[in-house]
Amino acid sequence: MSGTYPGQVLLLLLLVFICQMVAVWGQECPGTPELQNSLRQAHKLLSAHEASYMQSLRTLRKKLSLLQNSAARLPTKANNVTCPKLDAPLNGRKLGKVLLPGHEVHFLCDLGYELVGSETRQCKESLSWSGQQPVCREVNECASSPCANGGTCTDEVNGFTCECAKGWAGSTCQAPTPTFFVTVTNTSAATTGAAAATSFPLETPSLFVRPSKCSQVQGTTHCTCEAGYTISGRDTSICMDIDECELFHNGQAGRLCLHACVNTPGGYRCTCPEGYNVTRDGRSCKDIDECSTRQNNCSRDQLCVNTYGGFQCVKMECPRIRNATYVKTSPTRCERNPCAVDNKACSQAPNSVSHHYMSVVSNLSAPRVMFRVSAVRVLGDTLRFALLGSRGRRHFTVQRSDRQTGQLLLVSPIQGPATLDVEVEMSELERRVVIGRYITKITLFVSQYDF
Repeated sequence: MSGTYPGQVLLLLLLVFICQMVAVWGQECPGTPELQNSLRQAHKLLSAHEASYMQSLRTLRKKLSLLQNSAARLPTKANNVTCPKLDAPLNGRKLGKVLLPGHEVHFLCDLGYELVGSETRQCKESLSWSGQQPVCREVNECASSPCANGGTCTDEVNGFTCECAKGWAGSTCQAPTPTFFVTVTNTSAATTGAAAATSFPLETPSLFVRPSKCSQVQGTTHCTCEAGYTISGRDTSICMDIDECELFHNGQAGRLCLHACVNTPGGYRCTCPEGYNVTRDGRSCKDIDECSTRQNNCSRDQLCVNTYGGFQCVKMECPRIRNATYVKTSPTRCERNPCAVDNKACSQAPNSVSHHYMSVVSNLSAPRVMFRVSAVRVLGDTLRFALLGSRGRRHFTVQRSDRQTGQLLLVSPIQGPATLDVEVEMSELERRVVIGRYITKITLFVSQYDF
């Protein structure tokens, strides 16, 4: 509005000048009162414009003072523009190296340990971390009392062993130990009241055949065999090996071996598939962690993921989306670079893409929560979780557990071996308009075994 004042003043002054010229030429012009009135109006307009101009100068001077004060404080803050460095928990790992505000750091625990504390921590504008520093606590497998029939449980990293009471065997002391004996009655008068020990030599020695040990007491002959052998038919002098694998491997009391049973003279032994070791009890199988023991051939730019019975070398690549670029902020996370104001295609691309790798056994029971996605802070008024297209999508669904958390749910067992990819999208909305998208890609490596 103040811009109109100079134009009005010039018009009035021009009018006065024209009138003076007309008077010189002898033409009619407005009278003196009209000219004086016009000059008074011009004076008022000039005064109003001058006041407005002075007010604008005072406002500009205040803004300059504020900017100068802000600039004076910048050097003290520039010395520390990152959050403090976070250490990885003992028996765990830390993912993420960027310590700038808005960036996240993720924590994982080694196999056999559970995370206590914040799984994700974000660097806040105040240059402090959200959440609490996590620790990796060893999982106590003996807490559920897995050893049956009076067995004693010993907790181990990522497992347990059972020391069974007498008469019981198996990985959880679930199988009774077989006992064999035979009693033969001899009514011969020559042996009545006598006690003697008799040995019966074998004509053809064999590891699977042993002689019995017999004794006679008051006319009764007692013959026994070594552990793992039994009397062969009517011939009490011969003990034959018991095939425990055939008789008891899949018995009602439980399996002798978790995987495969091999009969041996007087006993048996359990074997495990490649990628597993036999546990201390000799019956169960324990996965070999090729990643932590460096029994893998993954290159430096690859991430080693331990699986049941093996390992996988994976290399995470940031997405290539037109009109948007991404930078890798951790071995498993990519974040979108800032978009130009007029680049709508860029603003509609995902803000971040995270990769997670999970190892599961075959035919895992369902329903079961497999993964949780949550927002550290919410800028909008609504969060929406969705399951995107993926291999094996029929096995999963996504449901909300609270306002800021969605969870991936396994709804049907998966027969291994198999590798499935599933994507969970978390969208942030403000008045039903999407203001941010976050993609979590989960890869499941399913073992061919159920252990």
